[in-house]
Amino acid sequence: MPVTSPLFSLRTRIAAMSSGALLLCGGLAAAPAVAAPTPAPSGSTGTVSIAQIQGTGDETPLKGQTVTTEPSVVTAVYPGDPGTLGGFVIQTPGTGGHVDTSRASNAVFVYTGATQSTVAVGDRVQVTGVAGEFKGLTQLAGNVEVTPVRDKLPAVKPVTNNWASTAANRENLESMLYLPKEKFRVSDTYGVGRYGELGLSAGKELPAQPTQVARPNSPEARAQAQRNDAISVTVDDGTNRGFAASPTQEPRQVPYLTPENPVAVGDTARITAPVIVDYRFDKWRLQPTAPVVPGKEPARFSGSADPKPGVGGQVRIASFNVLNYFTTVGQDKGCRGGNYSMDGTYNVAQGCDARGAYDRADFERQQAKTVSAINKVDASVVGLMEVENSAKLGEPKDEALASLVKALNKAAGYTKWAYVPVADSELQPVAEQDFITNAIVYQPREVKQVDQARALGSEAVAGGAFENARTPIAATFTATKGGGKHGAAPTTVVVNHFKSKGSAPRTGPNRDTGDGQGAWNASRVAQASTVVDWIPELTAAAGSQDVAVLGDFNSYAQEDPLQEFYRAGYARAAEDDYTYVFGGQVGSLDHMLISPSLAKRMTGAAAWNINSGQSPLLQYAQYRTTALDYYVPNEIASSDHDPFIAGFRAGTK
Repeated sequence: MPVTSPLFSLRTRIAAMSSGALLLCGGLAAAPAVAAPTPAPSGSTGTVSIAQIQGTGDETPLKGQTVTTEPSVVTAVYPGDPGTLGGFVIQTPGTGGHVDTSRASNAVFVYTGATQSTVAVGDRVQVTGVAGEFKGLTQLAGNVEVTPVRDKLPAVKPVTNNWASTAANRENLESMLYLPKEKFRVSDTYGVGRYGELGLSAGKELPAQPTQVARPNSPEARAQAQRNDAISVTVDDGTNRGFAASPTQEPRQVPYLTPENPVAVGDTARITAPVIVDYRFDKWRLQPTAPVVPGKEPARFSGSADPKPGVGGQVRIASFNVLNYFTTVGQDKGCRGGNYSMDGTYNVAQGCDARGAYDRADFERQQAKTVSAINKVDASVVGLMEVENSAKLGEPKDEALASLVKALNKAAGYTKWAYVPVADSELQPVAEQDFITNAIVYQPREVKQVDQARALGSEAVAGGAFENARTPIAATFTATKGGGKHGAAPTTVVVNHFKSKGSAPRTGPNRDTGDGQGAWNASRVAQASTVVDWIPELTAAAGSQDVAVLGDFNSYAQEDPLQEFYRAGYARAAEDDYTYVFGGQVGSLDHMLISPSLAKRMTGAAAWNINSGQSPLLQYAQYRTTALDYYVPNEIASSDHDPFIAGFRAGTK
């Protein structure tokens, strides 16, 4: 799609400058005038090509020098309004198409700041400015002169090279017009509601967390990281503005995402209009050629909801992190609110012991999604993470869990669910408990609980492995139907929530060492080892070696904590699925690890990707934070983690 146009109109305004130049300066209040060319400033390099300005290195070889470009074509314009990119892009006439990426870029960004530029896409110009870098982007800035060119110039064509093929020399595409023919996949939706951007990946495979597929610091992990860099890019909106409402700011409509088309990770994407290859905020980006208008974005998406996996079996076991299900709301505790809503209130509690919804209306929205998800998962046993520990809040024990079961049964239309109580004797004193706890719900029509539940409260006290994580709990079940002549096999379900990767200490064994495992890895290893050592006690009481260890381990599949289980003979129920997306890379923090004897009974296992790939705008916690309402009372975006489900035969044979 060539870019060319007639000479731009001469829009003039009185300004304190020579009538022989167009001077664009960040401190100038008035729009500048346009007139005939003037000589290059003293100390300048004279007329140079854009390729000479760009060079083939990380920085311009002409850094700090005043240069004047050869005649060029304007390919993108970003007005000087607050929150915009404030400038325009020029490219050498006749360049583009399939290019040799070992050669320098033929385009450059011209920064004009708050000054409103008078150029338009397709204008023919020469630009004088100071060559330099801004956080990795080569640009012309300073007192910028723009001189119209009256001669006709060859049209600019968009570059068509496949994205991944440019990885080694991506710097040499900087600021060039780009229109690839290949398909991409959406790899990240987190930023669309905050910054108007979506992560994309070239090819069929999504970027994966390196420690999901290989051991930390291994050649394979480094190769995966390099592959992620090669295939990843962010499609942006041409501005630096936010979208969220606040008490003093009206919300804006988010691009790329509508309630009718909630783009998700894994969807197919096509770039449908020329974009600019840009580098900002430490990422390669595809910027539209002007600030994007919702409905006229330079990309189109297609995809469908992930169907619930069919795992078979007479007994189904699931793991699900429910994103801080608290019946105690922040408003009742005098908490600070977060995520301001267009209805004039807040969505989530912040900075207090209540970790979930801000008010009752928010809670009802959260509960509708949580209930829909658990009922549709429809497992015989579900291990839950991030449930309110009501006793810690000074309320009746298990009040929140009982409320959840009541809501599940009401939605199901019959007494479908029950919860597993844990005796106080199994737990550490309430004073040493967390405000967030693990829980187990089950369907009495499908399974029967054997004996009382157990908990590792002795390790959740000061000096114990779980002093900084949630107390593991366990219960054993047998199927109510099936099992054949040998009877139903007892299966022990162990529910875990290990220490998170954030809030790194500066020193000591739990600091972030930079190997991809994050902070608190030593704690998570100790927690895994402690659970492994606990299991023989559980299996002896159950009279069965069939064990499913599940939960949010805050560890990707090849990290050190999971190795503790692998060495003990446990295996992941499914190898290739993911339950979480972080930084545009998929992986599993949530796992189901099964003993060798239980593996013989397994009929299928998979994650159900209803949450991790969705924009947070669809969650209850982002209700009406932008101009459109994305909330639907269903299972989609009920959490930021996906549920994991496995099926098993009821009997031992």
